[in-house]
Amino acid sequence: MQPTHEESHGGALGARLNWLRAAVLGANDGIVSTAGLVVGVAGATDSRSALLTAGLAGLLAGSMSMAAGEYVSVSTQRDSEMAALAQEKLELREQPEAELRELTDMLHARGLSREVAREAAEQLTARDALRAHARVELGIDPDELTNPWHAAWASFLAFTVGALLPLLAIVLPPPAVRLWITVASVLAALVLTGWSSARLGAARPGRAVLRNVAGGALAMAVTYAAGALLGAVGA
Repeated sequence: MQPTHEESHGGALGARLNWLRAAVLGANDGIVSTAGLVVGVAGATDSRSALLTAGLAGLLAGSMSMAAGEYVSVSTQRDSEMAALAQEKLELREQPEAELRELTDMLHARGLSREVAREAAEQLTARDALRAHARVELGIDPDELTNPWHAAWASFLAFTVGALLPLLAIVLPPPAVRLWITVASVLAALVLTGWSSARLGAARPGRAVLRNVAGGALAMAVTYAAGALLGAVGA
């Protein structure tokens, strides 16, 4: 049988799934944090301008925080990958025979016979020794190193998209129904993100959806109660 597209490009597919999963989780964070913020403010006041100001502030602060955090995290990962590749390059230059034996041992440990493992290691080394060791020994693809700017922008956009839902839901409807519309739309969105994250992780969606919805509902309930209490005290 010929390998399917997914089988022949499993690494690339896994990377795309990881990015998609991160986007779903980033949007989920935007939904929950912004919903908690605007619902809390709604417990204290029904001023549309106050709700809009709080929601926009939360959206900008959250998206910038997510982007900065992701940039720092992925930059650290990339630095580690570059350092590991530089060390491997040095070892290949200074002790090529030892590195060839090491590659042979790793291929043998993966199920190849000693003779086949040695032949495969020699062929891989002749073609591109650094790439062979990077993939087999380090689990790194030198052609697809993580990009901190891509990660930062992805987190920024995912959080922003998620945060826009509760922000628009709280400021656009009439005051009498805005809270209920916000709660309903947020819970519906959390069902979707919970289901999506579970499916991307090849898990059963039921528990993931329940956890997601329960967490979001609890966050809105707590912040609304706090806002209502502070509003009553201020009044």
